[in-house]
Order: sequence, then structure tokens, then C-alpha cells
Amino acid sequence: MEEIANDRVDEIQSEWRRERPDLDVSPQGLIGRLHRVAAALTGELVPVYTRHGLSEGEFDVLATLRRAGAPYERAPGELAAHTMVTTGAMTKRIDRLVEAGLVLRESGAGDGRRRVVSLTERGRDVIDAAFEEHMANEHRLAALLGAEDRAALEPVLRRWLRALDG
Repeated sequence: MEEIANDRVDEIQSEWRRERPDLDVSPQGLIGRLHRVAAALTGELVPVYTRHGLSEGEFDVLATLRRAGAPYERAPGELAAHTMVTTGAMTKRIDRLVEAGLVLRESGAGDGRRRVVSLTERGRDVIDAAFEEHMANEHRLAALLGAEDRAALEPVLRRWLRALDG
């Protein structure tokens, strides 16, 4: 079995064990590493969005619209739910995307009171190109783990996320 060198989380836990031997700091090993992995992954993902003129949040909105299928539209509340942000934050994202010509805010078909956000042709081109590069980047990042580790990690994370989502 491969020996794994200590990392910064090990050092932090060691310091806490020294300072607070009365506390079990073992969850830091898991939570601390996941937090650091998430931050590192974000740092690897965001430059792809930036190359396409998008923030992380704007990428999420465009991707959510694109995944909806033709006619690539959703109500603002649906977008907020799918991207897990407040409606206020969603309004700001939509405003920026409208200004950039990537989405339109319009009345829903058959109901003038219902508002929808839809991809423009330019928005579809941008998200298609950005998503293609994003997936290549995710493949690169996932390949840093072996196939066996990836296969073992995904179901564990799925179960944990399901438990956290309640």
C-alpha cells in the first residue's frame, strides 16, 4: 500500500490535538480536505469560464438554460432553484447576461404575466463552446485520480450529499 505524505490538514490537526487534546478533531481530516479540494477545483474551473467572458454564476445560468432543451428557457425562479442562489442574486446575473446579449427576458408563451429567460443564439454559441472546454478541463482534473479512486469516491459523495440535502 502506498504511503501518503502528511499534508497541511495533518499539520492543522496535529496542532489542535496538541492544544485541545480533549477534542476529537478527526472530522477535520475529511471536511478540511474536501473544503481545500473544492477551493482548488474552483480555481481550476473559473479560468475556463473567464476565457469565454463569463463568471462562474453566469456559466451556471447559461448551462441551466442550455440543459433545458429547446426553446432553452426557464422562469427566473426555476433558474434560481437550479443554481441554488437567491432570486435577488439571480436577477443580477440575468441583468448582466441580458446586457451581454446572451439571454432575453420575455413573456412566457400563452401567459403574458409569466416571465421567462431564454438563450439568444449568441448565448447558445457561447455556452456550447464554454461547456465543451469545461468538460475537457473536468476530464483533466478527474484524471488526477486513478479510475479506481474515481469509482470509489463518486458513490460515497453521492450518499453524503443525499444525506446533507435531507
